[in-house]
Amino acid sequence: MRCLDALLAATLAPACAACHAPLDSPSRGCICAVCLGGILPATLAPWTSAHVSIGLAAGRYDGALRDVIHAFKYEGRRSLGDPLASLMREAGRSVLEDCDCVVPVPLHPWRRLRRGFNQARDLAERLDRPVVNALWRVRATSSQMALNAAARHTNVRNAFVLSPLVAGGTPLHGACVVLVDDVRTTGSTLDECAKVLRRAGATDVHALTVAAA
Repeated sequence: MRCLDALLAATLAPACAACHAPLDSPSRGCICAVCLGGILPATLAPWTSAHVSIGLAAGRYDGALRDVIHAFKYEGRRSLGDPLASLMREAGRSVLEDCDCVVPVPLHPWRRLRRGFNQARDLAERLDRPVVNALWRVRATSSQMALNAAARHTNVRNAFVLSPLVAGGTPLHGACVVLVDDVRTTGSTLDECAKVLRRAGATDVHALTVAAA
């Protein structure tokens, strides 16, 4: 492996997805050890909302973790899903152990087409729990990052519906569900999704994200 790393470093000079410095061990992933070790654990208390019983995050949306999420989400570095999901499994152990399934927060079809993938679904598929694509985003919304808390609630109101593929409610009726997304800010998007899931028969809805702002 040392020889392989030396060859990759000399011929391709791959850079860290976060700090863009040359990788010493590119065969082990696209994040350097310094950036991976610099991810700040989330010190915020678990949060709740009208429809989410408990929300957890693996780290703060800051520093190296923010850079890694940005590379994963906007630069198409999908291999970063593995270390990010590993952080989520560790932070969300208490909610994942007892859940019946995980549900990724969907993208609007046009945004999904432009990006090429849904980052929430990529993460959900790595959490070692059954994945149910129970939600559709039926209304294109503005980016939440540029809005204040009140505007974010309005922005996502009625933006999600239950997928017709699970409209019978069998996967959700009486289920404990974990909603999955990359970043939580105010929690407006997660709460709106949880409202739809509870109306579909889910008895409990938790939320798990890579990062919390």
